Amino acid sequence: MTHARLVLMRHGQSLGNHANLFTGWYDLDLSPAGHEEARRAGRLMRAHGFQFHAAHCSMLKRTIHTLWHCLDELNQTWLPEHKSWRLNERHYGALQGLEKNDIIARYGAEQVQQWRRGFAITPPEVGENSPHYPGHDPRYGSLPRADLPKGESLATTIKRVLPYWQNTLRPSLQAGQSLLVITHGTVMRALISQLNSLSPAETCTLELPTGTPLVYEFKADGQTERAYYLSAARSGEQI
Repeated sequence: MTHARLVLMRHGQSLGNHANLFTGWYDLDLSPAGHEEARRAGRLMRAHGFQFHAAHCSMLKRTIHTLWHCLDELNQTWLPEHKSWRLNERHYGALQGLEKNDIIARYGAEQVQQWRRGFAITPPEVGENSPHYPGHDPRYGSLPRADLPKGESLATTIKRVLPYWQNTLRPSLQAGQSLLVITHGTVMRALISQLNSLSPAETCTLELPTGTPLVYEFKADGQTERAYYLSAARSGEQI
């Protein structure tokens, strides 16, 4: 018997996705298609009878607006919402806001692929005088300077996300709560690596669609009962 549910979802298509940018902590909104993806995901969860105890997202508007669309379609706008910088996308350092094809032309496809999918390879860091340095953003004003990333690998992103999983999400699931978590591709890789006990190589190869709920159902002992995508195209597909 299912004890609790965790729904992980990458935000709807963003303007950065649409323009093929390294987006990271660059706070771009959803594209028109992304707004509709988010609404469609909410309608799909409502049609399957999903009820949640709380909702979580990052500090970036593409996840916040995706969450709002989902909760509106679910008729659960009253749910407690928790926003955390630990659920922010990987910080792409000096690459943030730049077009991926331009970076490939400058550095070569192999180097760019290492930055994107290498487990412990960090892109060039952003300087503290850059507008992309988080220390200039008031939403991160309470964080210790040492916690502010200048660029992250998948490995350091996992290290940042892990305390949120251990101290916030997992205890709520163990208490029998069902959670909706709207976040980003790299953060989903970090969370799935914990849930599925993946190796670094397996984690790097995960490809995650936008706007598609990934459902984890748990037994009373906290073990995963099953995990599957909820979508018209991928309904029931195991992960």
